[in-house]
Amino acid sequence: MSNIIQDIKLRDWEEEYININPLQTGGRTYPETRKAIISYIDGYSTCDWCKGALGITDKPPIREFLDEVSKFLGMDYTMLTNGCREAKFAVLHALTNPGDSVVIDGNKHYTTYVAAERARVRIYEVPSNGYPEYRIKPEDYVTVIENVKKETRLLPKLVFLTHVDGNYGNLVDAEKVAEICKEYNVPFLLNTAYSSGRMPVNGKKIGADFIACSGHKSWAAGGGNIGLLSVSEQWKDKAIEYSKKYKVKPIEIIGCSSRGSSTLALMASFPHVKERVKYWDKEVENSRWLMKELEAIGINQLGVKPTEHDLNFVESEKLFKISETHKKKHFYLYYELKDRGIVGIKAGLTKNFKFSTYGKTKEQIKHISWAFKDIVEKFAK
Repeated sequence: MSNIIQDIKLRDWEEEYININPLQTGGRTYPETRKAIISYIDGYSTCDWCKGALGITDKPPIREFLDEVSKFLGMDYTMLTNGCREAKFAVLHALTNPGDSVVIDGNKHYTTYVAAERARVRIYEVPSNGYPEYRIKPEDYVTVIENVKKETRLLPKLVFLTHVDGNYGNLVDAEKVAEICKEYNVPFLLNTAYSSGRMPVNGKKIGADFIACSGHKSWAAGGGNIGLLSVSEQWKDKAIEYSKKYKVKPIEIIGCSSRGSSTLALMASFPHVKERVKYWDKEVENSRWLMKELEAIGINQLGVKPTEHDLNFVESEKLFKISETHKKKHFYLYYELKDRGIVGIKAGLTKNFKFSTYGKTKEQIKHISWAFKDIVEKFAK
């Protein structure tokens, strides 16, 4: 055991480097958040003054926090979940039976698909338009819903949309998908793992029945396993059903969900999250500026152009060709960037990779641009 402890190295990515890992930029914690995490790290720390369930607990003020989140998201009711994936499965389990049909988008996160498999439902996908845009077109939902009707003689029980996908950073017009769902009278779940907490999201304006959120990806809650499910009034009783015997325990999250420091991390970061979404236009502006700079040196953006998000996926034959002669082969880019103070791109990737500029200053964005240009100038022949 002593050797294992010695092998756990202190992680200094956030302090010593510019971290551009899309999974981590929107989840980076604030000083108040880290203080809360340390204070509540032991045991079921949210349960010191438990009233029987997380959602009605006032010490710490979880009930008040969830009410504020509902307002922030333009929804009616919110509960804590163990991540965005649990939020999605909770709705699936509440609204469907094995053999029912659901519609999901082709750019979905794998957990959407796995959650549907776990619910034993039939899965129909709305395809993207493929390389190089990978665009999800809202009107294609009509085609797929009609296909479900034709094949099953029933409408789907639930429609999913990944608001911003985690591969290409494509932002889909959720209002148009919501309109289609309303026309068919099918409930609509918006997966906001890469949108709410980074950018303004209003469920009522969009027309969403459910919003699933990721604390560790986009709500500055760090690496804890934490998410949120927000529900419209219409679906509250169906999705947030309570145990008949244990009256305050929501069935779909098995009574209570995240019961420790990750909940406090989410709460402590919330004031910052409410403020930072006001500056989303600046985040997009920075991302577009960097994409323009990188494309000038042969690092090309995939996905819809111009980018509408801080997460971007690129391809580069130039960087790949360098790897064929570099002594560190496909790992060279990781080490060359790290030498220049940048981390977050997966080691071993050179031809295709993704990164995020969320929360970076203009000076940091310029440094990222310089680093890639310097590597290309140094090694490209």
